[in-house]
Amino acid sequence: MAINKKPNRLITEKSPYLLQHAYNPVDWFPWGPEAFEKAKQENKPVFVSIGYSTCHWCHVMERESFEDEEVARLLNERFVSIKVDREERPDIDSIYMNVCQMMTGHGGWPMSIFMTPDKVPFYAGTYFPKEARYGYPGFKEIIAGLSTKYQKDPDHINEVAGSVLEALQPGKSKATAPITKQLIEAGYKQFVRTFDGKYGGFGQAPKFPMPHSLTFLLRYYQYSGERHALDMVVKTLKGLAKGGIYDHIGYGFSRYSVDDQFLVPHFEKMLYDNALLAIAYTETYQVTQEGLFKTIAEQILTYVLRDMQHTQGGFYSAEDADSEGEEGKFYVWTPEEIIKVLGEETGALFCHVYDITTQGNFEGKSIPNLIHQDVQQFASQNGLEYEKLLGQLEAAREKLFKVRNQRVHPHKDDKILTSWNGLMIAALAKAGRVFNQKEFILAGEKAIRFIETNLVLKNRLMVRYRDGEVKQKGFIDDYAFMVWAYIEMYESTLELRYLQRAVQVTEQMLELFWDDEAGGFFFYGNDNEELLVRQKEAYDGAIPSGNSVAAMQMIRLARLTGNFQLEEKVQQLFNTFSVELTQYPAGQTFLLQSYLLTQMGMKEVIVLERDERSSTLVKELQQGFHPEITYLISSDRGKLAEIAPFTKEYQTINEQTTIYVCENFVCNKPTTDINEAIKMIATAKNDV
Repeated sequence: MAINKKPNRLITEKSPYLLQHAYNPVDWFPWGPEAFEKAKQENKPVFVSIGYSTCHWCHVMERESFEDEEVARLLNERFVSIKVDREERPDIDSIYMNVCQMMTGHGGWPMSIFMTPDKVPFYAGTYFPKEARYGYPGFKEIIAGLSTKYQKDPDHINEVAGSVLEALQPGKSKATAPITKQLIEAGYKQFVRTFDGKYGGFGQAPKFPMPHSLTFLLRYYQYSGERHALDMVVKTLKGLAKGGIYDHIGYGFSRYSVDDQFLVPHFEKMLYDNALLAIAYTETYQVTQEGLFKTIAEQILTYVLRDMQHTQGGFYSAEDADSEGEEGKFYVWTPEEIIKVLGEETGALFCHVYDITTQGNFEGKSIPNLIHQDVQQFASQNGLEYEKLLGQLEAAREKLFKVRNQRVHPHKDDKILTSWNGLMIAALAKAGRVFNQKEFILAGEKAIRFIETNLVLKNRLMVRYRDGEVKQKGFIDDYAFMVWAYIEMYESTLELRYLQRAVQVTEQMLELFWDDEAGGFFFYGNDNEELLVRQKEAYDGAIPSGNSVAAMQMIRLARLTGNFQLEEKVQQLFNTFSVELTQYPAGQTFLLQSYLLTQMGMKEVIVLERDERSSTLVKELQQGFHPEITYLISSDRGKLAEIAPFTKEYQTINEQTTIYVCENFVCNKPTTDINEAIKMIATAKNDV
């Protein structure tokens, strides 16, 4: 809790993260020319602290250092201090995260960057304790040492800054590496090598869900028939659903697990994780038809619509890990608390099933989980009827949820980000059509209206809305993710206006971000604030990169509209990132997934004059797992031809519903036989 009664400059900001620091005794500036001008005039270095409002260690550093009068005095005397919300300014965060990783070998938040008034870093790190401990230098010691170095040894500072600036500059080499089908195999084998066969997931603790890696593996299974690819997805998604990383009381997933079992999460819940996981669970249901995956996908979206949606339709960003100053306090239980709500018999049953014990599994309390419990097996062993047991546990969960709801809730970051909303709209649209849940599709439509009403200024997508304020011109992620949202909404509603918007946003994306010289998309547009460098990335972090999502959607849009110039752009994009993709395919999973799509024997399906007879075909297209298929379904041939000019010459046969199926650049004879069309769609001939 802030201790300073006098607000600093951040008090006029709308960012929840900046507002959390508005009563610090540190004389914070928001990022902008005023701060850097002051630093130049006073010949002071600049300290930039980058984080976000639901970041646990950001809170720790604030309480420890930024609320401390002594630390604040040191910073105010020796530095000009700037606070940056990484979620509002991913362009700034991306550049300085790159610097931090180059200088220290790792990155994360809070990120602490010390730079010249020309914005060039000379020292970087993440969390620093106030006083030195555990081998970490103390923040006070760093402030004093760096400010002295800056004033007394400017040549050294300039030398370090110069080498950093040189390292940040994009290479002039246009070298490419051949992209072949072997690259797909190499990416798959990297996942095989790092797969945890016991609990699911990849690599060692801390373990992240990595949903876009799972959707790659689903497509690899479709492409190759390699069963182990599907088995890894199934094992991982079941492991996640059993673990404490999943909120068994209120639904939704936390950020990551600190252990290899997915038991103890870092409790913050992010919109993007839940969107991408909802997509992964939905697609795995499409492939396996196993009810668990449908249940978890629907529960994720239930959580989002209940707790994360603005009344006008947009989606909030995140929920904190902490409440009342303690990480996870909102989510954990003791057996006594459970029994008080449910009574002795049901309480004991719930505790047994969900691992609520007296010793606990997290700081003396328990995170509900099913890691070592199979509910169906438990019912069988105890002579219980399985369905009846499920009903009993669900009734208990509802009671516990109501009681938990009365606790002090974690902080909710209620800013609305265009890019993350694009992901959630795509998830809602996909789940809505696969599960035939109109509620999800309507929620997606409502969110799109919110974006179009509040986050488009002068025909330009913007980054953030909060409390009536819109800020920052959109980046490549905003554009690419919204194109994804529009295409998914078209496939769910068959309303051509969504496809038209996908085309318009793609055209603007190319105008603003495309690199005409070397190919690929820059992170920020040609009308954004110019920073130290104009980065271009394909590496997938917690969310897939804007370049990789743009590639995927341009492939789909090229096939939907017949605009094969888009396919040429995608090929250029593959060439641009071919070296990185070849060196570490698993690090660019979504881009690899885009390339895989081009090798899957893609099909285009056009259905003219839709009627009742075509409902079986439409259901198969909308609900089956067909990542290699794009479909146009419309009775308005004039409007369809405007968006997809190649359909202008397509005619119906005897005024009946007519289906055209094209594959690998070759078109079959049109048919009015629905069963024949379904057969043509089902018999994919992968180019393997």
